[in-house]
Amino acid sequence: MYADTLSAGAFRAIARLVCLLALYSLLVAPARATPRIAHWETANGARVYFVAAHELPMVDVRVVFDAGSARDAGEPGLARLTNSLLGEGAGGRSADVLSERFSALGARFSSGSARDMAWLSLRSIIEPDKLQGAMRTLALVIQHPDFPAKAFARQRARMLVALEAKQQSPADLARDAFYAAVYGDHPYASPPDGTAKGLNAITGEDVRRFYATYYTARNAVIAIVGDLDRAHARALAEELTGGLAAGAPAPALPPVKPLKEPVTVRIAYPSEQTHILVGQPGITRDDPQFLPLYVGDYVLGGNGLVTRLSNEIREKRGLSYSVYSYFIPMHVRGPFIAGLQTRNAKVGEALAVLRRTIARFVAAGPTAEEVLAAKKSITGGFPLTIDSNRSVAEYAAAIGFYRLPPDYLQTYVARVKGVSRRAIRKAVHERLQPKSMVTVIVGPDAKQPAAAGSRD
Repeated sequence: MYADTLSAGAFRAIARLVCLLALYSLLVAPARATPRIAHWETANGARVYFVAAHELPMVDVRVVFDAGSARDAGEPGLARLTNSLLGEGAGGRSADVLSERFSALGARFSSGSARDMAWLSLRSIIEPDKLQGAMRTLALVIQHPDFPAKAFARQRARMLVALEAKQQSPADLARDAFYAAVYGDHPYASPPDGTAKGLNAITGEDVRRFYATYYTARNAVIAIVGDLDRAHARALAEELTGGLAAGAPAPALPPVKPLKEPVTVRIAYPSEQTHILVGQPGITRDDPQFLPLYVGDYVLGGNGLVTRLSNEIREKRGLSYSVYSYFIPMHVRGPFIAGLQTRNAKVGEALAVLRRTIARFVAAGPTAEEVLAAKKSITGGFPLTIDSNRSVAEYAAAIGFYRLPPDYLQTYVARVKGVSRRAIRKAVHERLQPKSMVTVIVGPDAKQPAAAGSRD
């Protein structure tokens, strides 16, 4: 899932996926029993998370590496370019041959990357010959990518075109400016899709070096969900990563510096509506206050139209059709973001109400009635978030990647029910600083026609 390359609406939806279980709900289907996750390590150190699911004759596999853009190390776009090239040729087979092979076996292959992680995913039917062939092909892609020169040039050119398209998207401009202002010189500040300067400087040797460093067994998590027993899952995991160098886990990322004062970034853009983002560094994925903050944000702005922000900005004043807030918990402090789009003439009023509503929520917290309603909604909707093998595979991979307890899914509902109003008030008061947040405004500004990227 490319959370860093989406429109504001789609980005918001995917961010909510992350806030629920590291990656929030994807499909809507009948509820299923809470999955039990078994886990172990392969012979060369890859961590495996397995869920037996016998309802369908299918297998979903997700292999995740700590190889997101936070590892670009001054070469913006390197992680995403490397990941995009894995399926462009492997073991002497071209991209067309690999694609035709997956298709002939009835398998679906995909890959992607974001700030923290990069991944490869495969869905296959359980029929032995086809499953074996699909997994062998995936193993070839993971272990023996060729990084052909023509594919390198083509993929880099595609990414450069995408960067040009971003300049026509106020939502993309706002998001990149927000991360840059919140994170400064931290690796999270760099956009996962890179910069023109960064991409043009990357060489094929840089890609090979990045792959050799980060696509290693001890830097990998394998999630397997499907109609298998544990012995079969163990054999698949060994096949998928057995040919990788053992390597070592990626080093810890540097801590995120807190914001010391408010910052406003104005970007002039000739749009009919102005995009506004407000926020700060938020929380890590293993933060002990994650659930109180999640439930609290559900009241503030994370529950669609039934929130404090929606009531104040949309219902009472008609300033925006959609207003939202969410936390994105990551390896180190991912962001807290609140945002909206409003008519250009209403920017000042909408921003003032947004800031005031956040400040009041931090000061007083939610009411007892709001907490009860939020917990009922979250726990009532939880079964729909584990409604498919694919979604469970993504959750299992996230649980392994962020080193959460293997029983995380099984205990989730009980832990949400146990969140108290007092815990929420304490968490939001400690973690949110309304007086020192970043504000990004993208749109025409007749009164203050600031140049792109200027700061107040």
